[in-house]
This record gives sequence, structure tokens and C-alpha cells, in this order.
Amino acid sequence: MPGTWGSILIELIPLALVIALSPLSIIPAVLVLSAARPRPTGLAFLAGWVLGLAALTAVFLQLSDLVGGIGTKPPSWASWLRIVVGVLLILWGAYRWLKRASSEHMPGWMTRISALTPAKAAATAAALTVLNVKVLFICAAAGLAIGSSGLDTPTVWAAVLWFVLVAASTVAAPIVAYAISGERLDPTLNRVQAWMERQHATLIAAILVVIGLLVLYKGIHALAG
Repeated sequence: MPGTWGSILIELIPLALVIALSPLSIIPAVLVLSAARPRPTGLAFLAGWVLGLAALTAVFLQLSDLVGGIGTKPPSWASWLRIVVGVLLILWGAYRWLKRASSEHMPGWMTRISALTPAKAAATAAALTVLNVKVLFICAAAGLAIGSSGLDTPTVWAAVLWFVLVAASTVAAPIVAYAISGERLDPTLNRVQAWMERQHATLIAAILVVIGLLVLYKGIHALAG
């Protein structure tokens, strides 16, 4: 069990980083701190984001239980799932790279995040986890990977918690830092926001390709073993 536990935690890191390092995750977390009440609005956004990630991952964890059974030996389809996920991520990253010139500006909905109230910020964050196809796709991959890992029932929920914490870390970082430091972070946040607005398309493409290669390798390695 210890080897399996350590293996699934390591496997979840690249999946979680697809969400954590996506500018479409980080930029809204920075923009929400420009709201009229930045502290409560930011914390509400973080709560909605975490709950959304946890709910999606749990749904697909339960789905894996229906098709295979939690706590059993990982089936061969789990390795093929990783291969499919890896290939799709690579193709997605290549597509985003080719389209990067037409994606230099942030989507219009992002610019409206700074006008949200705390309640709307929580609802928006939860909705973004479902409406963002990449987040939905990665949570599905994580939930199915955890459910097919061979871990028993209490341990799989600890793995879900680990995945959510890593995936939400870059959203939590600016919001928690602002809750502690307040307006002193405004200049830094403004620079980060401006840089990510210019580079978000290239960053997304590169991250998708790198993580796709890691997931693909994991699937091929599992089949070979």
C-alpha cells in the first residue's frame, strides 16, 4: 500500500499542475482582488473554486467505482485512459500554440470579474470549474486515476484532497497573501496581471504539451510493466 499511495500522489501532481499553472486559473484569482471588497470577494472566490474542484473530482471518483471498483487492482483500461489523456493534452497544446496569435487578449468575461460581489464570486468560481473544459477534463482524469489506483476507500479521499490542494494552490496564493498583506500587494499583482495577459496563450500551450507528455509516459510505462 505505501508504494501505491506514493505513486498515485506523484501521478496526481502533473494533472493538478495543468489546472494550477493555467493562466485561466490564476488571472481570475488576481482580477477578483480588484473588487470593491477584495478580501471577502477573494476568499469567497477561493471557496467556490475549491468546492468546485472537489465536487468534480468526487463525481468521477464515484464513476470509477461503478465501472471498476475502488480498492481493486488497477485495470488495464486505466493505463489506456492515461495514454488517451496524454495524447489529447498534447494535441490541445499544439492547437493552442498555433492559435496563440489570435489569443493575445483576455476573454471579455475576465474583465468583469473585478465587479463581482462575494456571493457572485463564489458562484462564478464554482461555475468556472464546470464550464472550463480543461478543468473538467483534468478533474475527470484525476478522479478516474484515483479510483482505479487500487487504494482503499478512506485513502482515496485523502488523494482527492491532495489533488485539490495542489490544483487550487495558485488561486489560493494571491488571495491568501492579499487577505494577510492587503493593499501592499497591489503593485505586484498589477505587474503579474499585465504579464500573464500578454503571455497567457503561450503559457497554456507549453503547459499542456509538457503535462501531456508526462501523462502519456505514465500510461505507456504502466502498460509495459
